[in-house]
Amino acid sequence: MNMKLHTEAVDYLFDAILSLKDRDECYTFFEDVCTINEILSLSQRFEVAAMLRSGKTYLEIAEKTGASTATISRVNRSLNYGNDGYDMVFKRLNNES
Repeated sequence: MNMKLHTEAVDYLFDAILSLKDRDECYTFFEDVCTINEILSLSQRFEVAAMLRSGKTYLEIAEKTGASTATISRVNRSLNYGNDGYDMVFKRLNNES
């Protein structure tokens, strides 16, 4: 865990996110907290991660998502050298063991 990120304010934000009950509440909250472009950027990175994890090439990913090669590379670096957050969530979404 990045200790620069671990602050009382970030804890408070994450607690707020964890309090959301469903997708509709997520839309309501995130539309207030983030710009549309920020939400779309986050969702694009998540889609890029899923495609990288499934073996897609940078070209395939760029064509489907519109992500730049820099973004794809950044996400790939997180998948390979990050905290395994993407994998943790993908396993839960796919009910993998």
